[in-house]
Amino acid sequence: MIRKHKTELIVSSLVILIPVLVGLILWNRLPETIATHWGFDGQPDGYGSIPFAVFVPYLCLLAGHWLCILVTAKDPKNQNRNWKPIRLVLWIMPVLSNVCGAIMYSLALGVQVSVSGIMIAALGLMFVAIGNYLPKCRQNYTIGIKVPWTYTSEENWNATHRFGGRVWIVGGAVMMLAAFLPAGWNAGVMIASAVVLSVVPTVYSYCYYRKQVQRGDELKPVPSAHTRLGKVGIAVGVLTLAFVLVTLFAGSVETTFSDDSFTIKASFYDDLTVAYDRVESVEYRDGNVPGRRVFGVGSFRLLLGTFENEEFGNYTRYTYYNPEACVVLKVNGKTLVLSGRDAAETQSIYQQLLDKTQ
Repeated sequence: MIRKHKTELIVSSLVILIPVLVGLILWNRLPETIATHWGFDGQPDGYGSIPFAVFVPYLCLLAGHWLCILVTAKDPKNQNRNWKPIRLVLWIMPVLSNVCGAIMYSLALGVQVSVSGIMIAALGLMFVAIGNYLPKCRQNYTIGIKVPWTYTSEENWNATHRFGGRVWIVGGAVMMLAAFLPAGWNAGVMIASAVVLSVVPTVYSYCYYRKQVQRGDELKPVPSAHTRLGKVGIAVGVLTLAFVLVTLFAGSVETTFSDDSFTIKASFYDDLTVAYDRVESVEYRDGNVPGRRVFGVGSFRLLLGTFENEEFGNYTRYTYYNPEACVVLKVNGKTLVLSGRDAAETQSIYQQLLDKTQ
């Protein structure tokens, strides 16, 4: 396969490295530290030097590109098959590389773009493209919906991939529409959609297999270990979806007061206790305190952990997502930002802190 399509393999590899060439051209215009990773809220949470940002991500994508090609080429069932699904494998990494490069360099040069919106739209487009090609995939071990029951017969494989193709096209379209939602919400819809797109075709394949068994069709045996593995996969997918929804949409931050200290109890993150005599100042602010997450939890329900901005540098945050108001404290020279569910609850926290610290 590699020899037969070596020209396209070389071209696709060179396309992956286009952002490296762009980075070399822009080298002297780039800031010393460049954002290389972003959280669900669209805020950068990972940074690198110019050499790291210009070379490492794209060399990793190139290595992943060739790993996918070699694994696909080794599959004997892919020999002399329809080239279109395999071509899709060839161009996923090049497209991803250039989208990432465009986002990273744009932000580095001060151009404001919606990171989460662009990436989710690109991912949705990828799912639509894959869904279009899924019905064209014949049985193989590397490309397609590879669950135990699709290998029991070509009928199951073909039916599952026709159904899965439609599901992936619809799911990809939902992701593309979700790209227009606010940062955080679009990521939640994207993750939930991706889990659904994995679980639904798997369940369909199993149900189709059970119908074939009831009809008495002649099927290849499914080893019991593989059957158990498939069922475990479905269970894991459902649990993963539930975990994602809970993590991104649920949780709370509660502030309680004792005689000598106050304690912040937060879902999915460490609690924090602060003695009143360590508090140097307390300030109430309307609206949100902007910042980039350095470490911690960032969902569209909670913002917890270490953040940074130009005003405070690094600071600790225990707030709801985009709060109506915040309380800003100075604790032993460091900044702590708190909030309640709404402005009224935040005002109550502020008043109790004033009473306890004065």
